[in-house]
Amino acid sequence: MGIMSCHQTSYSDYDSQSHSDHLQANLPTLCSQPSLPSVPSLTSKSHHRHQEILPTTHHHCLTTLKGHSSYVSSLTLAGKFLYSGSDKEIRLWKRNPLDSEIDQGNLSNNVVAVGNGAVKSLVVLAEKLFSAHQDNKIRVWKTTNQETNQQKCTRLATLPTLGDRALKSLLPRNQVQIRRHKTCTWVHHVDTVSALALSSDESHLYSVSWDRTIKVWRTNDFKCLESVANAHDDAINAVALSNDGNVYTGSADKKIKVWRKSSEENKHSLVATLEKHMSGINALALSTDGSVLYSGACDRSIVVWEKDDGGNMVVLGALRGHTQSILCLAVVSDLVFSGSADKTIRIWRGVDRSYSCLAVLEGHGGPVKCLTASIDRSSSEASFLLYSGSLDCDIKVWQINVPLL
Repeated sequence: MGIMSCHQTSYSDYDSQSHSDHLQANLPTLCSQPSLPSVPSLTSKSHHRHQEILPTTHHHCLTTLKGHSSYVSSLTLAGKFLYSGSDKEIRLWKRNPLDSEIDQGNLSNNVVAVGNGAVKSLVVLAEKLFSAHQDNKIRVWKTTNQETNQQKCTRLATLPTLGDRALKSLLPRNQVQIRRHKTCTWVHHVDTVSALALSSDESHLYSVSWDRTIKVWRTNDFKCLESVANAHDDAINAVALSNDGNVYTGSADKKIKVWRKSSEENKHSLVATLEKHMSGINALALSTDGSVLYSGACDRSIVVWEKDDGGNMVVLGALRGHTQSILCLAVVSDLVFSGSADKTIRIWRGVDRSYSCLAVLEGHGGPVKCLTASIDRSSSEASFLLYSGSLDCDIKVWQINVPLL
């Protein structure tokens, strides 16, 4: 396969390797691309990193979770626990390292599931855990009681299910050509499944893949309901779902596409294409109300898109400061967290369309590949817990205390 994008090339290479120093050495040459000259900056004009930071934001690393032997590629929170995915395995950790009710010793052997291929994305729905893998499959796991320490996951299904595959294979019209002399049913992903997202009513799971398709699965019986073929011109790396029904996909083709299900055909159709990035898009995140979209790319910029009066997404500006590719984004409350190949995490806050970088978190020894965050309910002030996974194989848990506005 030729070089398709900085993200796909570098991470498909990474997935088959475990030497982090080799990975880190290759990453800047593949992924350090110019920032966006045509997009106004929403942050301070200062180029000196520490001059941008507001001193009233306090942060510290509570703990470093070690155990993965390969880079950490996905994180998600569920109940009192954190799930993490790396090469083939999913591990379970206590969500708050200061929670004295949970004995860390009981989580020392914390591998709860083993699949095939790197775990690219994790989504939890009640007692089901969905995992997207590099071997082109989605796996569904049944989790045990979230309140206990002795967790193990049992596999419920692999998507597409055997029944789905068998039913589709009977009719020639369900076959799609994937190579010159090879066909398969349209329910199959034929390349890495890169990201998953749940619909707002949790009835549907969306998957995107480096095979350039979007697929929609019913969560109660795991049936594949729809596949959007050739949704992008290159690998799809990210998906985000808004409460208003919009589906956003970000691709190595430098485009974000907006999809919506038409009530007549009950199928998704393209309603807009957002083009501003100069390189492959690696991450998407939506504000809580869905009115603001954040996109991170290899051009080192986070573009902020805002919904106008007509319901269209327009560029508000860009958040700059990272010195290498943006690899992941997370939004909680009015904060935006960004992880980068420059090994740092930045915390942004927007007020009246003007953004500030509240803090730069340093400590990882490799690019920051995945983030998830939550409000820290145990604190009386504006406090957040941030979890970061890296190519250094570690997960760090950060406590962030931000000033009240």
